[in-house]
Amino acid sequence: MSAFSSLPAVLHPKEEDIQMMLSANVHSGTKNSDSSMKEYIWRRRQDGIYILNIGKTWEKLMLAARTIVAIENPQDVIAISARPYGMRAVLKFAHYTGANSIAGRFTPGTFTNQITKQFREPRLLVVTDPRTDSQAVKESSYVNIPVIALCDSDSPLQYVDIAIPANNKGKLSIGLMYWMLAREVLRLRGAVSRNTDWDVPVDLFFHRDVEELKKADDEQQKSAEDAATAAATPAPYEPVDEVGVVAEPVVEDAVAETLEAPAPATGFEAPAGAGWDNAGADGNAASQW
Repeated sequence: MSAFSSLPAVLHPKEEDIQMMLSANVHSGTKNSDSSMKEYIWRRRQDGIYILNIGKTWEKLMLAARTIVAIENPQDVIAISARPYGMRAVLKFAHYTGANSIAGRFTPGTFTNQITKQFREPRLLVVTDPRTDSQAVKESSYVNIPVIALCDSDSPLQYVDIAIPANNKGKLSIGLMYWMLAREVLRLRGAVSRNTDWDVPVDLFFHRDVEELKKADDEQQKSAEDAATAAATPAPYEPVDEVGVVAEPVVEDAVAETLEAPAPATGFEAPAGAGWDNAGADGNAASQW
């Protein structure tokens, strides 16, 4: 825990949090690095992938959560993601924290052009990727809006006030970071206790492909149809007597007795001399008359 000496003891991460971050590859960067991200890079692997410092990732995550809580009106915070993997995470983050969200393409002039219908005046901006969401980051610098961003090893930090070093290209990493950020915001507000786990699963923040959803729906519908067909099939008929007890089948026993009955020993022998040859001889004798 020496890496988190700058944080109070209550904000120190648990072992489960570190394991989740490692499982989601939050520490995995890219093969390129930006000069401004050198202080957040721990080392470089043999295959050229940069490894981010998870300790600094957690410290910046706590700083971002405390900054979001400092905003009195939660709706003055806007979470933006033009990357498809972050759209679902942004919507869920906004839902649970009370913030606003912009998922998809960012309309230029949203923060600067007051004539547009989508004009907004937020006090804080949370972006998924400063490179993909560069238009929003640039406009925020024009109107003095602080920016919190998930930054990879190759992300530019221009106009970014709080950089959270994390993998912003994987759906698991993006979803986990927004889930942890939302959980910490609710904890600082007192809505969620630190002694118990948050009842919202992290799977809700993960991106789900449309084809996978369609395939799952088709399988579920097919299983429901099979169950309905099986329920509609009539049960085999069983005779019931007057008392209400199922009667024993008699036909099968009778057939079995017939098959097991021994064949008669006598009574089917042909009489002596009664054959086809003798019948032919009698016919010749009758023709002589």
